[in-house]
Amino acid sequence: MFNALSDRFSKTFRNLSGRGRISEANVREAMEEIRQALLEADVNLDVVNGFCDRIQKEALGEEILQSLKPGQQMTHIVHQQLVELMGPVDSHVMLVDPPPTVIMLCGLQGTGKTTTCGKLAAYLKRNGRNTLVCAADLQRPAAVEQLRVVVEGVQTSGKGNAQVAFHGEPDKCAEYGTATGVAIGVCQRALKRARSERFDVLILDTAGRLHIDDDLMKELDGVRYALNPHQIYLVVDAMTGQDAVQSASAFNDRMAVDGVILTKLDSDTRGGAALSVKEVTGAPIKFIGVGEGHDALEEFHPERMAGRILGMGDVVSLVEKAQQEVDEEEAEAMAERLSKGQFTMNDFVKQIRSLRRMGPLKQIMGMIPGVGSAIKNLDGHEGQLDRLEAIVGSMTNNEREEATLLKSKSRVRRIARGSGASGPEVNKLLKQFEMIKKMSTQMAGMGMLGKMKAMKGMQGEDAMAGMEQLAGMSTRGSTKTTSVKKKFKKRKRR
Repeated sequence: MFNALSDRFSKTFRNLSGRGRISEANVREAMEEIRQALLEADVNLDVVNGFCDRIQKEALGEEILQSLKPGQQMTHIVHQQLVELMGPVDSHVMLVDPPPTVIMLCGLQGTGKTTTCGKLAAYLKRNGRNTLVCAADLQRPAAVEQLRVVVEGVQTSGKGNAQVAFHGEPDKCAEYGTATGVAIGVCQRALKRARSERFDVLILDTAGRLHIDDDLMKELDGVRYALNPHQIYLVVDAMTGQDAVQSASAFNDRMAVDGVILTKLDSDTRGGAALSVKEVTGAPIKFIGVGEGHDALEEFHPERMAGRILGMGDVVSLVEKAQQEVDEEEAEAMAERLSKGQFTMNDFVKQIRSLRRMGPLKQIMGMIPGVGSAIKNLDGHEGQLDRLEAIVGSMTNNEREEATLLKSKSRVRRIARGSGASGPEVNKLLKQFEMIKKMSTQMAGMGMLGKMKAMKGMQGEDAMAGMEQLAGMSTRGSTKTTSVKKKFKKRKRR
């Protein structure tokens, strides 16, 4: 996400860095570049003007004009203003006592609202909250059935021990017509069930339209007045740019939303909605959708997002993802094997699988400081990881445990035939494996930030290979994560 915007920002800062000391004219020239980059990212015009005016006012101060590192100073200023533009941090879900907490999701059709209901339920499940999800969209064909399937997927996801249940009345869809009261009745019965069965949270998946109209707003108003939800979240498609901002503004004027959930931020979106929606609505961004899986809903942290936009990476989020997906005992055992140089093809495949559980390769690479320039060429690598697994799967157990056996050309030919790959592809994998094995041994004794520093110097194929090593690194418990967060913050302040 934000690739084009990040490239434009990086180019602007590099130009400033090459000037030594800078003048007022240089700052104004840089601001024009930033303004143009934001407009091309489909950021709201009023937001662009206000954002650039604030940066220019601060950048024209004596501190940056006399700085020996104007590019770094400018990056710092833009980072601060991006944080203020998208902030503050407010990703918690307000829970009431006695329960249930009623959360109403609203938004246009096609924004991913129903899928987001499931993701939010999965998020609450991981946090130990029993959740009931109500299908209140009775107009869109098969919406009730879609939500039921989504909730069933969350129930079997295996993450979290809390209960997630579905409340739907598909027979009411036939009665719907223009009768707003039918949807209200479904929501009221869901609330009654949530109270009697002692659910912590009730999520209402309300109806949407292709565009905002009076019928939609009357229905949403009816549900709001009848159930008095504790939180109203607006689901916004980040790919729709200023259209998303305009619809968000209209929803907020009528519904007074408490927060925004941005979806589809894993796509090649230009980022206009993410940078505009909070400024326009005043409602904080609560969560972002970064994939199709049930766990692909992240708490929104403006400081981390600003770091990604400016190519500074997001080490803290990367560590958190590793903690969620990498088994600690297995990682400790792997670290011990690496320190002894006992790295095998089986370990190699395990690390690839751990990496893929963390999310798309391009997204994970974007979290590593200084690797932003490498991710543009990674679109095809997900398929290559499939081929790597197929090649390793065509090896015998002895070959996977002892890679030196694969120096035999006959073995390479047999593996190539079995996996549908070519001989050069098998040899390329072997070279990558040897590089990873060597690097793994060198990095075995490093701390987390040391590993990140090692990754920073890699590009292209080396960066991809290094990420497979990164996926298997030990998180060694929450105390280590806290230490990484503190060190990262100190480094940013310097």
